[in-house]
Amino acid sequence: MENSPVETVGKLFLMVGAILLILGFLLTLLGRAPFIGELPGDISVKWRNVTCYFPVVTSIVLSIVVTAVLNLIIWLLRK
Repeated sequence: MENSPVETVGKLFLMVGAILLILGFLLTLLGRAPFIGELPGDISVKWRNVTCYFPVVTSIVLSIVVTAVLNLIIWLLRK
């Protein structure tokens, strides 16, 4: 029996909600990490009462780690 469009949309909302929950949890944990935004190569501009952070190296490192983890998960699921 085929799923109705309402069931399909409901499952999609549940998956998106679960992904947002996991991302929110990870961002909360990463906000407490002492090295985030303080690696060599990260840019911090302070001017009067304004501070802007550009975590260039941190973004590259996190991108590499997330890519490696996702590739490992995909590789494990294909077996």
